[in-house]
Amino acid sequence: MSAGKIIRYGAWAAVAALVLAVGAVAGWSYFAKGDGRSLIAPVTAIGGPFTLENGQGETVTEADLKGKPTVMFFGYTFCPDVCPTTLAELQGWIDQLGPDADKLHYVFVTVDPERDTPDVMASYVAAFDDHIMPLTGTREQIDAMIKAYRVYARKVPLDDGGYAMDHSAGLYLFDANGRFVGTIAYGEDGKVAMEKLQKLIGKAQG
Repeated sequence: MSAGKIIRYGAWAAVAALVLAVGAVAGWSYFAKGDGRSLIAPVTAIGGPFTLENGQGETVTEADLKGKPTVMFFGYTFCPDVCPTTLAELQGWIDQLGPDADKLHYVFVTVDPERDTPDVMASYVAAFDDHIMPLTGTREQIDAMIKAYRVYARKVPLDDGGYAMDHSAGLYLFDANGRFVGTIAYGEDGKVAMEKLQKLIGKAQG
């Protein structure tokens, strides 16, 4: 099986595991407002403090994301298909949101900090949209965030001596207080994804 297929299948499995974890933690409780907006109720077991660096080498913590809801994706720049596909879709949704796009944070966190330096991350996200903030750090910092955010990430050795990263493929959604409220699954219908982003914005306004 090719490295791309290993990553793709592993990513789908990771999304399924995340959904099951959310169900176990949140009990699948939902909140709803009169206009029909709904997301998973906040889950405190996913998320938390972190200290990383952006593409300019500046320190970024979870406190810097407070005040706006956040769309967060975990991946890496050497990813053959899942990551560029997801970021391209995110770019399209940002375009569709228009002026409302500024009401959300968009964060791309590497699971491969050994190769993904701040410069590499900055160059990579520049090919998609300047709304997207790249974050990297030391192996220890990334591992701590992976654990706190319940992210699946595993190094997969390749025949040529290199490696790929099998990792969670969904987008994580957080409210303006940094609480986890849901996901956009890898390959999810674009209309459904847009509805989730609009609801996330609406929840912050309401």
